[in-house]
Amino acid sequence: MTGLVEHGQLFIGGELTDPHGRDVIEVISPHTERVIGRVPHASREDVDRAVALARRAFDEGPWPHATLAERIEAVTRIKDGIAARHEEIARVISAQNGSPYSWSVLAQALGAMMVWDAAIRVARDFTYEERRAGILGPILVRREPVGVVAAVVPWNVPQFVAAAKLAPALLAGCPVILKPSPESPLDAYLLGEIAREAGLPEGVLSILPADREVSEYLVGHPGIDKVSFTGSVAAGKRVMEVAARNLTRVTLELGGKSAAVVLPDADLETTVAGIVPAAWMNNGQACVAQTRILLPRSRYDEFADAFTRAAGALKVGDPLDPATQVGPLVAERQQRRTLDYIRVGQEEGAKILTGGGRPAGPARGWYVEPTLFGDVDNSMRVAREEIFGPVVCLLPYGDEREAVRIADDSDYGLSGSVWTADVEHGTDIARRVRTGTYSVNTFSLDMLGPFGGYKNSGLGREFGPEGYGAYLEHKMIHLPAGA
Repeated sequence: MTGLVEHGQLFIGGELTDPHGRDVIEVISPHTERVIGRVPHASREDVDRAVALARRAFDEGPWPHATLAERIEAVTRIKDGIAARHEEIARVISAQNGSPYSWSVLAQALGAMMVWDAAIRVARDFTYEERRAGILGPILVRREPVGVVAAVVPWNVPQFVAAAKLAPALLAGCPVILKPSPESPLDAYLLGEIAREAGLPEGVLSILPADREVSEYLVGHPGIDKVSFTGSVAAGKRVMEVAARNLTRVTLELGGKSAAVVLPDADLETTVAGIVPAAWMNNGQACVAQTRILLPRSRYDEFADAFTRAAGALKVGDPLDPATQVGPLVAERQQRRTLDYIRVGQEEGAKILTGGGRPAGPARGWYVEPTLFGDVDNSMRVAREEIFGPVVCLLPYGDEREAVRIADDSDYGLSGSVWTADVEHGTDIARRVRTGTYSVNTFSLDMLGPFGGYKNSGLGREFGPEGYGAYLEHKMIHLPAGA
């Protein structure tokens, strides 16, 4: 992406429309610290218009009443449009939020395309109506679209998370108002272009970049039937509080402090190679990142040395350079927050094994070195709080029971992994740890299965039939005996 990108209109109801107000969001490059884009800041009046169009589209329009095949056809055009423009999407996201370009191609763009594709597969195979034998006679159970959806997405993986909400909602027959983060609105305009070319009916999709105040207004709008939110725990609690005023249904995908449990029989080379990208992915700005690595005391020094070498070798630099593995953090506040946590970790007694400050190379940009803490106790703040930066902790444990206890001793429960020579035994560990998603000898996120968290990591699920069902209501129809 080169030059200043400016958009003067908002995508409301499928058309580019002049905003009601004059406020502007400036997008700042985390690499150069210079303005790279400007878009309108949506106002409450813009929200009112988008909701009114969405309500009409749902209450009177063709989309909820279209056949599944018709909706799949339109959504497939969106998926194909993302595939055709995936390199452009990846460049825009990397320029906005500092995500390394190689990771943006795979996770931000092609990953989003995979989410759209998986949702199509789920929708095609889903059971929308079934007949059951009731106590008093036959009953018909139907699944119908929940209504108008507000989808609030974060800046770290904007297209991936947008797809996780838009794809099932649209396939279910729900109009959607997408609220991108102020840090990453530019890729949302690309999505708007693709959706417009796909031929969605009027009112089915609006995209409103805005700050927290307008987001809260959208979430609390009486015309919204469901909110799907991804973000911090504090913001998620506020979303739930505001939505509760109207009994609006909510799905919340929140934070994580996931533990990778390394068992004594794990292969060193394979384990380190698998955990390092899962720990420092997207510059550490990933809710599922494996930020606590639990090592057996019997092999602690051996593994700590290997992780230190691997983390120290990660290439830090320009996010648009294909060779970069760790780019800048999204904003100066994130850099300052991460450096504060590094200071706190040292004060608490954790030992920096590599990193610990700004890298020597880039003169500008909100960079933090890939940092690895050793000898961390699970009571320390760096082990308990989500840092959302390139900081990872090594925690020693004695026996397997202690490892599971430490993994579970967290306010979060979003992800996790176990590394062992015995897959069956690793699967048993996976069953014992209370977290929403888990991997054995790998780290992955399958879009055909349910994704979500225990405890403070959220409420509800995305992906798979479970996530798709969140955009459908259940209706029971009693039939007369003998029907």
